[in-house]
Amino acid sequence: MGVAVSGWRLARAVSVTGQLGVVSGTAIGVVLARRLQDGDPGGNMRRALASFPDQAVASRILERYFRADGRQGDRPYRAVPVPRWRSNRQFLELTVAGSFTEVFLAKEGHTGQVGINLLEKIQMPTLPALYGAMLAGVDWVLMGAGIPVHIPPALTELAAHRPATIPLTVTGAESSDDFQLHFDPAATIATTGASLPVPRFLAIVSSNVLAAHLARSEEGRPWGFVVERPTAGGHNAPPRGRLTLSEHGEPVYGPRDEIDLAQLRELGLPFWLAGGYGNPQRLREAQEHGACGVQVGTAFALCEESGLAPELKARAREQAAHGILEVRTDPSASPTGYPFKVARLAGTAANPLADPARRRRRCDLGYLTVPYRRESGQLGYRCPAEPEDDYVSKGGDPADIDGRLCLCNGLMAAAGMPQSRTGSGVEPPLLTLGDDIHGVLAALSPDGRPYHAADVVSHLLAG
Repeated sequence: MGVAVSGWRLARAVSVTGQLGVVSGTAIGVVLARRLQDGDPGGNMRRALASFPDQAVASRILERYFRADGRQGDRPYRAVPVPRWRSNRQFLELTVAGSFTEVFLAKEGHTGQVGINLLEKIQMPTLPALYGAMLAGVDWVLMGAGIPVHIPPALTELAAHRPATIPLTVTGAESSDDFQLHFDPAATIATTGASLPVPRFLAIVSSNVLAAHLARSEEGRPWGFVVERPTAGGHNAPPRGRLTLSEHGEPVYGPRDEIDLAQLRELGLPFWLAGGYGNPQRLREAQEHGACGVQVGTAFALCEESGLAPELKARAREQAAHGILEVRTDPSASPTGYPFKVARLAGTAANPLADPARRRRRCDLGYLTVPYRRESGQLGYRCPAEPEDDYVSKGGDPADIDGRLCLCNGLMAAAGMPQSRTGSGVEPPLLTLGDDIHGVLAALSPDGRPYHAADVVSHLLAG
């Protein structure tokens, strides 16, 4: 759904119904820092940090970011450290604490199950984010957008408070290079005690080949799969084979992009289906094909408990009710090169009537930067959505720049935490939803009225 959309409030609301509520772990350190700078209404962040295992770390974070009176006017958010191969201690502490806080609040006051979702493609924050979630007792880990074969053994090491290592993908790396991401819990957080429970790991896949590869792995075998179709919101797997665009400029998916569910069943692992399954009939179909259930995003993204800015949710529901909300699979919006679903809503970064020049290119959050090997053997970092001259000077292909949007800043703005900049105003939001938005809201909010997470669950189970 994006950054902080499936936040602790939404995950908790789903979990108390008996289903699996999942928090987003993307840029979770930035989310914590900005909530604190907004004054922490309700005191939720501070209450969670009061239970953090290392109170010295919690105190440093509060001292650096908490503003009792919130931000005044257009005062910008304080910058946070960006992800790097060898991230500094401040970044690691903030990421661990952010992940802990989100899961702690999602699990507070009930016995339901809570998971955390991370993108394999965003590698540098992965290990500290996992560890923070595990300190809070996360029950499940979901990860896609890559081949997450190294995550199960990392979870085992982190559960024992031992150092964990995963490989870092580096553009231009040579065979003699050994770029590894290493995280030592004891070097970041002062924590002692018994081993932590190892959460169940679900790999998000979109092909039988990847599912079979992961299922055969001795160390990286997941507990099960989430099988995501290209109709789902957010990032989609690119079509297999040569890229073909429709008359509307969207990627064309064909038979090669369909998952053979019979083959998937033969792997003997539980699976859930995602992408267009937000109604009772599709849930029944999934179960008839052997799935344990479905994963739903879009219906929850526009409910009252989601982390989307309230005004943005209201406008999206209203426009969907009038049949004028368009969701487009944009082949170039994401700096990752993966197709990305964008809702064309007025006032957002994806508004087709907006002037693209009104936002000055910049890269100050850095979660989608790609590490590349310099001639010296050192690492550099570049992103197709950063200033064009900067990207090209780092060896980036100019052809990669056209149409790229800053997902980091746009998705953060959609969650009600837009950066404000002197001379260039406030960051515009970027809203991502699935292709089934109109069908979903026809049942849940035909007139654009608000609804709750429990209404979504009741609707899905009604059949």
